[in-house]
Amino acid sequence: MPRLRADFWVSAHLRRLGVEGIPAVQRRRGSPEAGAIFVKVDRLDGTADLYGPAPQALIAADDGERRFSVMLTGADSPDVEARIAKEVRFDEDLWIIEIDDRDGRHGLELMA
Repeated sequence: MPRLRADFWVSAHLRRLGVEGIPAVQRRRGSPEAGAIFVKVDRLDGTADLYGPAPQALIAADDGERRFSVMLTGADSPDVEARIAKEVRFDEDLWIIEIDDRDGRHGLELMA
């Protein structure tokens, strides 16, 4: 099953977060068709979490779903920003969603 385009996925995820009352914005627009998506969750206390695409090798079957893995958790916000900058230098076509939530809610499907 083909994966949903990145632009559609980001738009739908932002709407879903909005319905759940979780403040989120699209911070960076990447490639509409297949850009990687990263999600920063600002805990509003100087720390943040960062989620990125799960490695494809860990996904047993390609069912079209996007799955994420934890890259940083409870990190200082400047460290998360440095990691995002590194990812952007590696791949200029990536997307960034930023969520402000003290509880760390993100609505992502995570790999265990």
